Amino acid sequence: MEPRSGCPINAAVEVLGDRWSLIVLRDVIFGDRRYFRALLTGSIEGIASNILADRLKRLIDAGILTRGTAARGQRARFSLTEAGIQTVPIIYALGNWGLDWRAGDDQLRARQHLMRDGGPAFVEELMDELRVRHLDAAPRETAGPGPLERLSIAYAEASDS
Repeated sequence: MEPRSGCPINAAVEVLGDRWSLIVLRDVIFGDRRYFRALLTGSIEGIASNILADRLKRLIDAGILTRGTAARGQRARFSLTEAGIQTVPIIYALGNWGLDWRAGDDQLRARQHLMRDGGPAFVEELMDELRVRHLDAAPRETAGPGPLERLSIAYAEASDS
């Protein structure tokens, strides 16, 4: 996919600049939804199947996701590429802006608060865990739960409040 201009901001916006692409990436990254049906039914924003199919194709064409091969009757699994994993700091920055400037549901904001509290070190640790899950990288030695588990715990604890 060739950008309309040589501007790097334009090139990024052409791939990530619509609402649904970032929501799909959010759900793959934080919800570990890697199959079409899980992405479709798990979206709290209610994405339509044709929009989801289009965004998945765009993200694959842009080199942000890959689609695994699936035999007849099986579901294909989507995985992040390194370029997809590198969107985590962008999503983190957008989430921080949303915390500061937009109202929202406390439960849905709990994960972003945890990420903000952890700062860049948490983001790096999350990206490393995503490399293990999506790129088959060797896991790093950690003490305690990983970042995705901690995000899940924060979300669950906020729902209990």
